[in-house]
Amino acid sequence: MSEASEHEHEHHVRGASVPLEIVDAWWRAANYLSVGQIYLMANPLLARPLEPADIKPRLLGHWGTSPGLNLVYAHLNRAIVERGTPTIYVCGPGHGGPAMVANTWLDGTYSELFPSIGADAEGMRRLFRQFSFPGGIPSHAAPETPGSINEGGELGYSLMHAYGAALDNPGLVVACVIGDGEAETGPLAASWRGHSFLNPVTDGAVLPILHLNGFKIANPTLLARIPEAELVDFFRGNGYEPLLVTGGFDGEDPMAVHGRMADAIDVAYQRIAAIRADAAAGAFAETAPRWPAIVLRTPKGWTGPVVVDGVQVEGTFHAHQVPLAEVRENPEHLAMLAEWLRSYRPEELFDGEGRPVAGLGALRPDGELRMSANRSAHVNGGIGHRLELPSLAPHAVEVAAGERGGPGEATRVFGSWLAEVMRDNPDDFRLFGPDEVASNRLGAVFDVTARAWAEAMHPLDEHLAREGRVIEALSEHLMQGLLEGYLLTGRHGLITSYEAFIHIVDSMFNQHAKWLESAKQVPWRGDVASLTYLLSSHVWRQDHNGFSHQDPGFLNVVVNKQADVVRVYLPPDANTLLEVMRHAFDTQNRVNVVVAGKQPQPQWLSPAEAAAHVEAGLGVWEWAGSETGSERADGAASEPDVVIACAGDVPTTEAIAAAQLLRSRLPELRVRLVNVVDLMRLQDPQHHPHGLPGAAFDAIFTRSAPVIFAFHGYPSLVHQLTYRRTNHANIHVRGFVERGTTTTPFDMLHLNDLDRYRLALDVLHRVPGLEGGTGIAEIADEWHAARSRAREYAYERGEDPDWITAWRFAAPARA
Repeated sequence: MSEASEHEHEHHVRGASVPLEIVDAWWRAANYLSVGQIYLMANPLLARPLEPADIKPRLLGHWGTSPGLNLVYAHLNRAIVERGTPTIYVCGPGHGGPAMVANTWLDGTYSELFPSIGADAEGMRRLFRQFSFPGGIPSHAAPETPGSINEGGELGYSLMHAYGAALDNPGLVVACVIGDGEAETGPLAASWRGHSFLNPVTDGAVLPILHLNGFKIANPTLLARIPEAELVDFFRGNGYEPLLVTGGFDGEDPMAVHGRMADAIDVAYQRIAAIRADAAAGAFAETAPRWPAIVLRTPKGWTGPVVVDGVQVEGTFHAHQVPLAEVRENPEHLAMLAEWLRSYRPEELFDGEGRPVAGLGALRPDGELRMSANRSAHVNGGIGHRLELPSLAPHAVEVAAGERGGPGEATRVFGSWLAEVMRDNPDDFRLFGPDEVASNRLGAVFDVTARAWAEAMHPLDEHLAREGRVIEALSEHLMQGLLEGYLLTGRHGLITSYEAFIHIVDSMFNQHAKWLESAKQVPWRGDVASLTYLLSSHVWRQDHNGFSHQDPGFLNVVVNKQADVVRVYLPPDANTLLEVMRHAFDTQNRVNVVVAGKQPQPQWLSPAEAAAHVEAGLGVWEWAGSETGSERADGAASEPDVVIACAGDVPTTEAIAAAQLLRSRLPELRVRLVNVVDLMRLQDPQHHPHGLPGAAFDAIFTRSAPVIFAFHGYPSLVHQLTYRRTNHANIHVRGFVERGTTTTPFDMLHLNDLDRYRLALDVLHRVPGLEGGTGIAEIADEWHAARSRAREYAYERGEDPDWITAWRFAAPARA
């Protein structure tokens, strides 16, 4: 830090100094409220001796991490009050809910957002009763917790959420408390270098606070047991300057710990301010700054029961959850609980009406500076502004009705439009991907921006810049976590990945979807932009990667979430991809999954047709089928003999080719071709808002005709979505059946029986009265032989034969 920067920080303090005695009082109050939430359902201020009836029948919650979380919250409040620096709090330790709720009640936000939980004795009673109670709130920092953007239900995501929140939030400090158990997870380990993507001038800062209380549920934690010198090296190796705070052991006076923690917080904020000032003056053009981080080592369950039933509790894993069990049934434990609660001296913290004493107001930041109500960071939801979405027209592929099937690359076309989206939204849209942006043909974005990069740069680097808006690192966890933090604080973005490896974040997707589901039930939570995945390099075109890269099963994971949250789109060509993405970018509170290939594929729909098709979600492509349109003798409309349905770009091509095979050899057969772009249209409308009503579904898929469905993913998923449909018994699905290798595109289809010949053969087998008819056996033999010849050709020459690769769609002749 330069001397000039140090001098500036001496004048940075804006408010009056807050005595540490008030910090200690706030900490004791938060601890009292945390214990009360775990144990009490009545008698919140101990106005009379505790009785068994005051205790919850089911004791749930986690005490061990709470005192450390409360300590950090109190000291961050002091920094905000004294400095005026906007700060938010990301709570990493799982089940830290008691602490976070306690502090938001103390700062007044909780009662503002939940008027029934007032800042008085009755409000305190309700606050206690609702925690981990039927009809109440969960034990972790969930959407119901003011100021929370990180759910502690699953560990590992706090630091990446913090870095995502800091992006494009200049002046903000994101304080992230990381539990030492959480620090053992892979996603968290990938997050330490998140500052490599921060620009100190245009982004906020993240202050990691590693809370070493020594134990997980039943075991010691790794980082708590390594030598301190190694711990310091670990942080320095990750680009931080660690500040060590240790205290609370062997009965140490908490005021001594407060002093050390206050010093560490002050130094951290000073260093952050210095980094920002130096960066604004042109520093860090060649090297990255070394950001501060705090390592806080305190006993697990500090200030709680020290020994219970002869077993050491404080400072051990026994303090993790509920230190005193069976309090209703055990008078000794009941007495220990009362002694524990009174040790915080509640009479000094709450007045006769149960309100926090006036003195605590000195530690309460004003209005929106409260960490639980920071609107500049949109911690309680709310989109900063809607995206400016440019016209699709300049990027659309021209497809004339008589010239369908020309070549095009869907994601490359989309990439050119995405570049304009990023150009037109320079402050609140980012693209994230695990080193696959260019591979997935989105390289046009580098015409308008670069990759964000705060580390050293070399002369041969391409598309790296301090102010870049594309973020890439080889961790799907990190990319999704940054995007989630970015979205949950009011901005917009997209993550792109190889289809098979998006499974790495299955659990992250689950957690985010659950957050969205829960947030819908919280009236004061604002909208957030949808999390949109673009999955390319998909199962059907892994020509050089092979079996390890072939898995479309993420769709199965997604559709099991609440219908109001998830959407799945399988655009068959470039123009439908453009329309799907324009729609996805304009949605809120959802997870959109879009699968589109990056390889050259036939282009089927004009821009106008694509817009109508995406709006409908599915539809009959009359030009690809062979329905005559004639009427039966009784005047009713003629129904097809068979429906060939398809969803996905490669399956669509095979379905159209199969229909063409049938038309050439069986011109009298009435074939209807149906394409599905919005997968959830298949589901019953009682189960998904996009579901097609029964009569409309029957009008397209018929009530009795065989349906041969060429599907991008696992066949069972189509059956899962359509099992309630009238004609489900006649739906036969072809899709990925877990057969793959490094092979040609057509052989990959052959391996899984999704190729055009197999689809056409299915029609021969399933249309009533067709199999066994004149000439049918010869046609079947011809198609079987064509399949075999294609495989033999590929295995001999390493590529598919011309009659496959040079195939072009031929429109049927119309009477």
